[in-house]
Amino acid sequence: MARILRSAAGCIAGLIMAVCLGVLVPRPLVSPSHEAASRTRQILVLSNPIHTDLALPLDRTVRDAFADLVADGFPLDTGEGTYLVIGWGGRSFYLETPEWSDLKPLPVLRSLTVDRAVMHVDLAADIALDHSQVRTLDLTDDGYRRLLAAIRGSFNREEGRLMIIEGAGYGSVDRFYEAEGLFNALIGCNTWTAAMLREAGITTGFWTPLPQLLELSLDVHAGYSG
Repeated sequence: MARILRSAAGCIAGLIMAVCLGVLVPRPLVSPSHEAASRTRQILVLSNPIHTDLALPLDRTVRDAFADLVADGFPLDTGEGTYLVIGWGGRSFYLETPEWSDLKPLPVLRSLTVDRAVMHVDLAADIALDHSQVRTLDLTDDGYRRLLAAIRGSFNREEGRLMIIEGAGYGSVDRFYEAEGLFNALIGCNTWTAAMLREAGITTGFWTPLPQLLELSLDVHAGYSG
């Protein structure tokens, strides 16, 4: 019994160490040098207890970058929203759990092993910037373009077309699409969000599998943003 307890304690200590290092160690280790430029572009990171999304103001740059969504009937250009909200996640959990009350064992099991990845896109009206689950980040024009390109690159395509998942969605507006990569809870939606932010020139922690860890890493490394 004592050996089991020691092993359990070692595992817990190792996990705590990994989490601490994941937040404290910056990624990239050395921020790339960028010419001084004004940060005129603002994006939002939206979070809940387990998931993060990126919210992009629906300006002409975003409408042009994601114009191919319109081919599937997504109302990008109808004036119905102020933000384009995009997230990446595990297919089973994402599609089958629109609300916590819909939680089922199988999607949870798949998220803890390996699942196919999907992209979720939605529209949002005005978002309260002072909400506790909303974080604003300012980007340069170049960082903004890199971010949009990285998000576009996360969509899987067939002969150049986005691969919509028919009949999937939480409401009348949002859509699900096939995505690049495989999902696991340890390398999941929040590490994807962090990777997108790094493309935009924002330094994050090395490993941030939870929204709270990503938020903390952004606080820790705020002075290292490129």
